[in-house]
Amino acid sequence: MVAGRWSAAPGPLIDHAPTGRLSERPLCRLDDIADGASRGFDPLDEGRDTMFVVRWSDAVFGWRNACPHYDFARMAWKKDAFLNADGTRIRCSAHGALFGIEDGVCEVGPCIGEALTPVLLAVHDGVVWLCGDYQPGLRTTRELREV
Repeated sequence: MVAGRWSAAPGPLIDHAPTGRLSERPLCRLDDIADGASRGFDPLDEGRDTMFVVRWSDAVFGWRNACPHYDFARMAWKKDAFLNADGTRIRCSAHGALFGIEDGVCEVGPCIGEALTPVLLAVHDGVVWLCGDYQPGLRTTRELREV
């Protein structure tokens, strides 16, 4: 990726395919996420946070908001609460599984060895960008209500 491309981006670049895929878009300023904190995002306006970002020092890690263990359960128990109490692991609120922040691999819980689905991010000029081919969530809000 060429760094200059990011600063020149006018805003969301949406693929014109009917899937509603997103190729690039700014999510927030890096300073909007405190070091050691997390924040959820709904980049395709699906009505729920389908991904989240964890800031660890000057690095950011992006993950889909879906546990690999149980029916792709949402991870946070409340808005932006994706980490355990001491902020050292990602925690699934559905069953308490703990995942590494940097690699998304389950270290404790019923899905040991399985991993969260990564989301490609970039930081340029202090802005966190969603990159690559981001598709709609695994299930729609309506499908989640019907379960």
